[in-house]
Amino acid sequence: MISLIACLSKNRAIGLNNQLLYHIKADMARFRQLTIGHTILMGRRTYDSLPHGALPGRRNIVLSRLALTLPDCEVYSSLEEALKHCATDESIYIIGGAELYEQTIGMAQRLYLTVVDDFPACADAFFPPFEADFKLISISQYKKSEDSCYAFAFLDYIRK
Repeated sequence: MISLIACLSKNRAIGLNNQLLYHIKADMARFRQLTIGHTILMGRRTYDSLPHGALPGRRNIVLSRLALTLPDCEVYSSLEEALKHCATDESIYIIGGAELYEQTIGMAQRLYLTVVDDFPACADAFFPPFEADFKLISISQYKKSEDSCYAFAFLDYIRK
């Protein structure tokens, strides 16, 4: 099953200059809880943005047009090639970036989104439109706190 997992603003902004817009502890904890023990698939620039490289406790797959060897990662030149190396019943989490979300939104069965109550002034990466094809099944809302300077919500969707 393919799932997309992302943290985005109300206008679907996800990044600026290859960095996440938001660093919310609860979002990071949820990301870890959902993806640990599973396959995560990312673009090379997303991999480059990870401060310590491959994420531990997960199968890390990186898509890159460049012939690379990355520690603790499998690298493939296309999405199709990467998916050929995954079992049909494997839980695969697409973790970014924007181009990969755009490529995979049509094949995803689930979305795990953290939506931040914000409209950032600057962003150069956005999550694709999805509302027409997905149904909201769960929402958990959180107020602004000392751990997060923004209110946010965890929203889970399934394909209609």
